[in-house]
Amino acid sequence: MAHKKAIEAVDRTLRDIRHIDQPMGGITVLFCGDFRQILPVIPRGTRADEVRACLKRSSLWQHIISMHLTTNMRVRLGDDPHAQQFSNLLLKIGEGSYPNDEGKVALNDELCCTVSSLQELIFAVYGDLSSVTHQHNTWLCKRSILTPWNDQASVINNEILSHIQGESREYISINRMMDQEESTNYPIEFLNSLNVSGLPSHIIKLKIGVPIILLRNLSPPKLCNGTRLKVVNLQPNVIEAEILTGCGAGESVLIPRIPLIPNNFPFQFKRIQFPVALCYAMTINKAQGQTLGVAGVDLTASCFSHGQLYVALSRVSSPRNLHVHIPDELTNNVVYAEALN
Repeated sequence: MAHKKAIEAVDRTLRDIRHIDQPMGGITVLFCGDFRQILPVIPRGTRADEVRACLKRSSLWQHIISMHLTTNMRVRLGDDPHAQQFSNLLLKIGEGSYPNDEGKVALNDELCCTVSSLQELIFAVYGDLSSVTHQHNTWLCKRSILTPWNDQASVINNEILSHIQGESREYISINRMMDQEESTNYPIEFLNSLNVSGLPSHIIKLKIGVPIILLRNLSPPKLCNGTRLKVVNLQPNVIEAEILTGCGAGESVLIPRIPLIPNNFPFQFKRIQFPVALCYAMTINKAQGQTLGVAGVDLTASCFSHGQLYVALSRVSSPRNLHVHIPDELTNNVVYAEALN
């Protein structure tokens, strides 16, 4: 699902290194992906821009041999008698062929278990919040709530954090303009209010025992963007955490504050903050490629595409472990999840 320009850059690099004018410098490269899932994200782009960014629109596609996997192993290994039916329904959603009414997909018991409130969704995924911090790391990393928007994830995370026992600690970022002459045009109060995808919040609230997710690569392959950790200790200038996922699972690491310079603004500023976010809930895009034991999906706001809905519903092996929240007032007592093609 990478942007085609990134793959083409690797192609040109290998040609230069090996001095062989063949695709990927004559090296066999295996691409793993699913075009039913979320396509490359183009900020402020149209559907046509996203399609143009796909590998299928690259000059390398004519040299690629497609090999198709036909068995949903995530569903098959779940040991559910209705696994094949669940897998077939997921494929229909991913292909956009699932029955819909003006872009709205009806979710039934064969796909998920529906809940009527956010509190019910949180309880279905995490149970009694007073005992969550005492659960084993394996239990914690196999559960998450997914949302289409970052704002929704923040609301859910703050709601869960307020019920977690223990003293919270606040970490406040330092924001500065890169060009000091522009400081009068962009005051500190304005920079503090900025909250965009991939950039940690100005104020981060944490408690010992809560899960967090990395927003930047710190020390690959153990500490990469998307790695989930559990907070062990909170110091003034460093966070001690235990890795939950990836090749470094079980190791204790120290996370420092780092300077972050976003590039999606018409001006440049630097934010010094811990590159982490609370991770009881995450966006659907962040969950792509992960397998969960129990998943909750908050569809208070509609998904951007049927591919995003497909990713959200396919993180688990059984519909019994998938809990979806859709407010009744938005659906006239009929369960719908919008999935515009």
